Amino acid sequence: MTSNRPYLIRAIHEWICDNGLTTHLAVNAGYPGTEVPQEFVQDGQIVLNIAPRAVTAFSADNTEICFSARFGGVPRQIRVPVDAVMAVFARENGQGMAFDAVEPPPEPPSSPDQPEDNAASRGSHLKVVK
Repeated sequence: MTSNRPYLIRAIHEWICDNGLTTHLAVNAGYPGTEVPQEFVQDGQIVLNIAPRAVTAFSADNTEICFSARFGGVPRQIRVPVDAVMAVFARENGQGMAFDAVEPPPEPPSSPDQPEDNAASRGSHLKVVK
């Protein structure tokens, strides 16, 4: 079965909004694919306000959450893989859900143009014989 994390994030976000509260996401800012303003990251984490009045162009699918928001008055485009979400909760009372940490996917193998052990930088193993 697919992960239930994106479904739970969307459901809790809707529940919090239906109750007139402010939805926040706690995000692992170092998770691959996460695009957040690094100047607001503390201890590798960032808390994002995703209440409808705070964001525009909000989209949450089964792989990532995207939106535009202002940070210090500057509009920024935010991308958060759902596996980077550590918690979704209401700012006013802390009600919500925390999630177990997810290990990032393994890095793809290097392409044939990029030797894995950087052999090209050592030079050729062949010698010119005269």
